[in-house]
Amino acid sequence: MRLRPVALGDEAAVRAATRELAEEGFTFALGLDAASSFADYVARLDARRHGRGLTAGAVPETFLLAEVDGQIVGRLSLRHALNDQLRTNGGHIGFGILRSHRRRGHASEILRQALILARDLGIERVLLTCNESNASSRRVIESQGGVFGGHSPTDPAKRLYWIAL
Repeated sequence: MRLRPVALGDEAAVRAATRELAEEGFTFALGLDAASSFADYVARLDARRHGRGLTAGAVPETFLLAEVDGQIVGRLSLRHALNDQLRTNGGHIGFGILRSHRRRGHASEILRQALILARDLGIERVLLTCNESNASSRRVIESQGGVFGGHSPTDPAKRLYWIAL
C-alpha cells in the first residue's frame, strides 16, 4: 500500500469514493462538495498541510489517499496538532476504507504508516476516536497499540484511544 497526496488526475475516483462513503454517513474527502473546483480543493489540501490559510480553530493537516496497485482503497487524515474539538471528537488520525476493500488489512496498514508520519512530525502521543458501535475500527486501533482512554465528554458513544510513539 502506498499513501500519497491527492492529485488533479484523482478527481473522478475521489468524487466516487466521496459518494460511496456518504451513503454510510462518512466523509471521504473533507471539504469537497459537488460544486467545488477540484483544482481548488487540491490547492487547499496542500495549503492546509503547510499550515497556510487556516480558518479559525483549524490545525495543519495532511490528507493522503491510500492506494493498492494504482487503485484508491481508502484515505488518511493526519492532524498535526489537537484543538478542543479534536480532543473530544476526531483526534490526530482519521482513516476510511471503501466498502469493496474492507477486511483486507488496509485500515491497519494505513494506521501503521500514519503512526510513522506522526512520529516524523514530532507527535509523541496520538489520539484516535471511534464510535462505540464500530468494532472494526476499535480492533484496528487496538492492534496498533491503542489504549482505551475513556469516552468523549461531549459524546458518550465516542471512544478515545491513545497510542504512544
